[in-house]
Formats: sequence, C-alpha cells, structure tokens
Amino acid sequence: MKDEKIVVIGGGFGGLSAACFLGKKGFEVELVEKNDSVGGRASVLEEDGYRFDMGPSWYLMPDIFERFFNRFDRDPEDFYSLTRLDPNYSIFFKDGDRMDVPADPEEASELFETYEDGAGEAFQRYLEKSEETYDIGMNEFVLKDRNNFRDYISLDVLRNARGISLIKKMQDHVEEYFDNPKLQQVMQYTLVFLGGSPENTPALYNLMSHVDFNMGVYYPEGGIYSVIEGMKELAEEQGVKFSTGEEVRKIDRRDGKNFVETEDREIEADAVVSNADYAFTETELLPEKFTTYDKDYWDSRTYAPSAFLMYLGVEGELEELEHHSLVLPEDWNPHFEKIFDDPGLPEDPAYYVCNPSDTDETVAPEGKSALFILVPVAAELDLDEDKREKFREAVLEDLAENTGEDLRGRINYEKIFAGEEFKEKYNSYNGTALGIAHTLRQTSVFRPKQRSKNMKGLYYTGQYTNPGIGMPMCLISGEHVAEKVVEDLEDEK
Repeated sequence: MKDEKIVVIGGGFGGLSAACFLGKKGFEVELVEKNDSVGGRASVLEEDGYRFDMGPSWYLMPDIFERFFNRFDRDPEDFYSLTRLDPNYSIFFKDGDRMDVPADPEEASELFETYEDGAGEAFQRYLEKSEETYDIGMNEFVLKDRNNFRDYISLDVLRNARGISLIKKMQDHVEEYFDNPKLQQVMQYTLVFLGGSPENTPALYNLMSHVDFNMGVYYPEGGIYSVIEGMKELAEEQGVKFSTGEEVRKIDRRDGKNFVETEDREIEADAVVSNADYAFTETELLPEKFTTYDKDYWDSRTYAPSAFLMYLGVEGELEELEHHSLVLPEDWNPHFEKIFDDPGLPEDPAYYVCNPSDTDETVAPEGKSALFILVPVAAELDLDEDKREKFREAVLEDLAENTGEDLRGRINYEKIFAGEEFKEKYNSYNGTALGIAHTLRQTSVFRPKQRSKNMKGLYYTGQYTNPGIGMPMCLISGEHVAEKVVEDLEDEK
C-alpha cells in the first residue's frame, strides 16, 4: 500500500472507474457518496417488487466494458450476464407506421430499402463511414487521451484525422445519404444520448450508428445497475473503501494538503477526484480562489436536456412494446427547439419507452411489468404539480394513441422524476440529466479539463470531461484521470 490517500467524490461510472484504477496502483482510496448507494445517475429504484434503472438503460459499446474489466484480468461475465437484443428497438412513427429495427445489419439494410430506393446501399456506405469514424476516433483520440490543443498538432494526428468531421452538422451529413425523413431520424436518434440535436452536434458522431448497428444493443441481466454492482465489487477487490450516505460540503487546500469536508468529518487527502457534478463542484464546493470556471462560464454553456421521467409498474404484459421503443413525430424539430431555443414542454413530444420486462422477468412481480417513459425536456424548467400532471396525462394519451399500449387504469406504482429531482438527488447543475451537450464548441479539447487549473491535487472525472457523455466514455474518463493522478504524485517524489 502506498502512503498517499486519495478521496473520490461521487460513485458514478467515472468515480468507480477512477477508484478501481487508483486502488489497483496501491493507493489508499476512499469513495465518498452523498446517496445511500453508489451509481450516480445510474442509480436504481426498488419499490413494491419493481426494479427500475433510474438513468442509463442502453448497454452499448461492449468493447469498452470488456476493455475496462480486462485491465484487472477480469471479464464482464464475471459480474453480470448479457443478452443481445433483437430487434435492437422499435420505432413508432406518429403517422401510424412502426419500424422494428433488426439486430442484423443486412436485415436492416433490406428494411431501409423498403422506405427509399437505394437506401439499402446508402445504409451500407453510411455504416462503412461510421465504422471508420469509430475506429479512428476511439483509437487515435478517445483512448489516447488527447486532451490539449498541442496533442493535435502533429503529422500523425493530422493523418489519422482524415475520417473525422468536426465542422459539418449531423443533419447535413445524414442528408447526403438519405432523403426519407424517417431514415434520417433512425440515424440520428442516438444524439439524444449525447445531449444534442441534429443541428448542434458535429457529424463525427455518425460513429454512433456503428455502435448501434454493427456492435449491437445488449441488456445486462438485472439491469444497468448490475454493472454498477460489478464495478463496486471490483473496486472493493482493489482495496477501495466506500462511505455512502455522506454528502461533501467543501473541498479545500491548505498547508500542502487537500481536505474534503462532510457534515461530520474532515478527510485529509493527497489528491481529490470529483465525480460529482462538475459545475456544482466548482460553484458550490470550492473556495472562489480555487475555481477554474466561474458561474458566468457555466451559465454560458449549452446543456444537455433534462428529462421528464415516469417510472411505472403496471398490471399485465406490455405486448406492443419491445425492450426499447421510440415514439417519434413526423417532424421532431419543434421538440428540439423546446429543448435548446425556446425552453418549454413540447406539444408533440418525441420520447423513449424502456420495457425491461420484455427481457427480464425479475424486474417486476409475477403478472406485472416495469417500464419507464423518458421525455427529453429543457434543463432548468420549473414544473409545478399542475404542469407535471397535465404533461403526464398527455404522454400517456400519446402512448396509447401511437403504440396501442394504453396504461391508464393499469398503473399500480408510479414515480415522476424531473429537473428538480435531478438537482436534489445528483446536485445536477440546471437540472440537466447529462451535463453539457456535445456541440462543436463543447467537444473533445473544448470540454472542461480533468486537472484543476487553480487547485493542486484536484481532478475531475465524468460526463462533463473529455471524452464526454455516456457510460463507456465515463469509464475511459476514470482511467484517464487516474493516470493523471499517478503521474502527478510520482513527479512529486
């Protein structure tokens, strides 16, 4: 065991990843979490025999999870089992059309051809480009942690950047391949996972189609929280100590040491890694002299959406709903405008329905089903009880009309979770569900840094940092920040 002590604040994917890597290096690592259990936004809700993943529910990029566990000579299967979904998901278009998107890319190509002449071949070309972008982006930029402008100024980087498009918008990129609006939506729905829209997200994120169609969509038995439980077990194997139900009130530095203050104690540390909300950490936990980004900076960012979430336990099976379903209007631009341009609740919402009961009978009592409905909404909306109730009714009516699955009269458990709850449970700045969006000016080197500029020994991990939003990206973020901590502590010796 090394002499240095490291405190990790927050037990989301980034914090757990960092704790695992730092524990493996032999440091004394303590992870402090404000909630009663770890997981961060990937927490779990268990009530009345139902089990809901409260945050992420899509298991994508299995290669990154394998890579993470392999770093410790383990495999994901040592901690949880995976089922590949087929179809990947269903889309209910509000003109009455339904599209079940198959797991087999060849079958998907044939499906595309039924919507537009030549779309099958265009789909294949799109996937080839997407795969190239993924390989270059992951191997040359994401995994290598090119986090500063100087990292990009080399012939090697310029040569490998040939397949990366930072300037072009996703909407423009997709229009080069498909004319049919529905096919354009299929190729872009994953942008919501990145907190963006077709008009503000760079075309380099076409790589998500490779993730979707070529790599596949999976489900870990028991839900995403099974992954969190596996990571916690792995961290404990590395000697990490967990202190849950303990909220951090302040981070400070004096006399060459960092200090983490909670309500009941002060913890001395050689280094502190914050996986708490980055903006919250800077504006609420640090003395002003130690902040790198002030409130004006945070208020000027483009934030990913918040979410209007309805966790529902219902009688009977949900015969019309696959594990993952999307309900999309013919024109989703007005919804995106209500997120990014004119904040408010959408009149004709695009939304996502997760029905894990379709795959996993353990998430609900016998004869019942567990599901949640997620409507992306603008961050920092003030939704009183009247607005919540009216929007709830509108969404349930929309679901019945467009999927044929009427939940009204069948609900025996319900919880609504929106921006106010994101603030309360996760200290989420502005109530965002995901942090800052992946717009051109907030991608890669333009994201907040992992090393604090003004406080020695303070570091950040998670969705605000490079490489960004999503469980796989946060796993990588945790690895990268651990490397920085190790490097700095060794340089001090």
